[in-house]
Amino acid sequence: MAKTIHTDKAPAAIGPYVQGKIVGNLLFASGQVPLSPETGEIIGETIQEQTEQVLKNVGAILAEAGTDFDHVVKTTCFLSDINDFVPFNEVYATAFTSDFPARSAVEVARLPKDVKIEIKLSLRLINEESLGSFLFFSTMIDY
Repeated sequence: MAKTIHTDKAPAAIGPYVQGKIVGNLLFASGQVPLSPETGEIIGETIQEQTEQVLKNVGAILAEAGTDFDHVVKTTCFLSDINDFVPFNEVYATAFTSDFPARSAVEVARLPKDVKIEIKLSLRLINEESLGSFLFFSTMIDY
């Protein structure tokens, strides 16, 4: 049985999808881009500002699922301009307090609402019932 993940601290779905679904030990979440949870508007004009908002949105979904950035194993970062790579990295690095996850970063032709960043990640959830189990957190929007 699937469990729907929803929090008012991340943007509501802007189409026929939900923020996330947990199926067994897997968590599948829809893409997080730099939208305000309150208004649905894009937050920030720079890559730094937009990355901060994406990390807030992802963090809210992680919290709702009972975990945090320190359990992330792998991220894939989609940038609309690879020239933003260095300033993106400066903000991205602040989300992690322990080891960094493995990561891929790619430039894409276009992102939803013409934002500058979208992040996809996989994470490891450690709890009393399932030490060492893995959750995969996919934040890529299906187009």
